[in-house]
Amino acid sequence: MKLSQFKLKVPDELVAQYPATYRDDSRMLVLHRKTGEIEHKMITDITKYFNDGDEFIFNDTKVFPARLYGNKERTGARIEVFLLRELNSKMRYWDVLVDPARKIRIGNKLFFDDTNTIVAEVIDNTTSRGRTLRFLSDYTGDEFREKLYQLGHTPLPKYINRPAEPEDAERYQTIFASKEGAVAAPASGLHFSKTLLKRLEIVGVDFDFITSHISLGIFRDIEVEDLTKHKMDSEQIEIPEALTYKVEKLHEEGKNICAVGTDVMRALEAVVGTNGRIKAYKGWTNKFIFPPYDFTVANSFLCNFYFSQSTQLMMVAAFAGYEATM
Repeated sequence: MKLSQFKLKVPDELVAQYPATYRDDSRMLVLHRKTGEIEHKMITDITKYFNDGDEFIFNDTKVFPARLYGNKERTGARIEVFLLRELNSKMRYWDVLVDPARKIRIGNKLFFDDTNTIVAEVIDNTTSRGRTLRFLSDYTGDEFREKLYQLGHTPLPKYINRPAEPEDAERYQTIFASKEGAVAAPASGLHFSKTLLKRLEIVGVDFDFITSHISLGIFRDIEVEDLTKHKMDSEQIEIPEALTYKVEKLHEEGKNICAVGTDVMRALEAVVGTNGRIKAYKGWTNKFIFPPYDFTVANSFLCNFYFSQSTQLMMVAAFAGYEATM
């Protein structure tokens, strides 16, 4: 398929800038793949579509405050630094994006607080906006990370056209977030409240977790018309061994397995072996799913609505069918 086939017009006024008052107060569109029937419901109605013994798989990644603002030495220019990943904890090397990038060159130093207790030196250019920074500080390892995160802001996506607010630190996390490492939230999981999880438990639905540390790669524009030529950014994932046995048993029993979010669906499909079974794994994946694609693990899928020509939209089309999705 071609990139141009996934072009949509998404009106700016329909992009929510704040979350609903309650996590489980979102609307939900239900598409029945076999019949094409569409229903308009609320997320709280999801309990009506699952039965005793069915399975939900969530992502337990935790977003860290990845957006920093520093000042360039001498000029004092304000520079946004977006932390992507820690490359070396001992040397305090970080892979980052900077904006405006044209002002930041190798050898420049950035200051992040009034007391200059944390300073970063640019030691490498990686991409047009990418840099490698070495942080300089007298803090010990744990103290340094704690201080760095105190300086950071919740990394709201670019389509949220407002500064981060204190409430975002809590709402831009799922209630089951536990393993720090993502720079974007597993957004489909944000709709689940403790109450909704309890209602699913009463139905008899079981829950399990994988870890997929979401990177900024999911927001990167695709620059090639031929989708087979696009290379996804790698993301760190972990699939526990116990889940692999459970999935196999659920398949044998004909149970419904729901992947909550494109991040979960991608991680599960990335570890499918040649025998059609998933395997335990801890490492990286750059799997890119677009139509046509045969899914192996989940037979239902909860996801958000996605933007024009996005990799998430393409995955949804692969699962739900191109015509129905568009």
